[in-house]
Amino acid sequence: MTDADDRHSWSRPEPETVAPDVLRVPLPLPLDALRAVNVYVLRDGDRLTLVDGGWALTESRDLLATALRGLGAELPDIGRFLVTHVHRDHYTQAVALRRETGAVVALGAGERDSLDAMARQPMPLSAQVAGLRRAGGGALADELVAWLADSEGERLADFAAPDQWLADGDRVTVGERVLEAVETPGHTRGHLVFDSGAGPDDEGPGLLFAGDHVLPHITPSIGFEPGARPGSLTRFLASLARVRERPDRRLLPAHGPVRPSAHARVDELLDHHGARLDAIERVAAAGAGTAAEAAAALTWTRREKGLEDLEPFHRMLAVLETDAHLEVLAAQGRVVREADTDGTYRNRPA
Repeated sequence: MTDADDRHSWSRPEPETVAPDVLRVPLPLPLDALRAVNVYVLRDGDRLTLVDGGWALTESRDLLATALRGLGAELPDIGRFLVTHVHRDHYTQAVALRRETGAVVALGAGERDSLDAMARQPMPLSAQVAGLRRAGGGALADELVAWLADSEGERLADFAAPDQWLADGDRVTVGERVLEAVETPGHTRGHLVFDSGAGPDDEGPGLLFAGDHVLPHITPSIGFEPGARPGSLTRFLASLARVRERPDRRLLPAHGPVRPSAHARVDELLDHHGARLDAIERVAAAGAGTAAEAAAALTWTRREKGLEDLEPFHRMLAVLETDAHLEVLAAQGRVVREADTDGTYRNRPA
């Protein structure tokens, strides 16, 4: 087995019992870089509660149904979805299965603006296209608009409102477990993790259903949402610190394998962003005036690709992430950030 095969072994369609009455079910995604999303199935009396729902795809639905049959259950036995955030690979299958089974869908209250924005925006990624233009990436924005015109739009029926809005600190009893909803904005403003102390039959410190907030192999995209607003990286770093202050848990991520310590990965993510802030400060000092110019001076992914080696969607994420880091550098007094008359943000050494 190669290193690449081992790195992606978690995404094979093979359910895994990760704790008593908790099953990890990897469901497929139609993406090259991100192959699967973990849905966690919890026994809840004679019903099931799922943390996240997956992407509304026929293959995904069929694999979920097969996994449940391995538990002696069927899709109509799902009573509730606890969704970590509004992205389609987490939310849309929950909404689609609600229409079929009547299951309750719960979502963080901070996602309300994003769902409202999706109903208003005529084109997906409108906020991201506007952000690219402010970041000096006008040519990439034009390329993205052309790409979006040729692609299938979002199915808005699968982004209908949830049945329940969850607030920070809300507790949900699931069988012998109590899951606490903890607001962790950054990846999206309404992102939640679900923190569970050890159940009566558990060995270890308890579980953190972490969604996309803490991922074992990759760093989550920042502020990727329809109602994107400034300050996403500031919110994300504060949310990481908040998780670090809570008791350590086993890390149950949405993408990647289960890991023994959420704290260990949080420390790595904080170190990564600290190093990235330093690198972006250096390229800004060397003359990269816009976020697009700074992103082009950096390398991306663990393979250290150049910006132009990425496909348009990932170039967009790279430029917007660089811009989010420049916002933090400006707040820290390490760069000066000013808008031109055309709305493009220019950055220079402080």
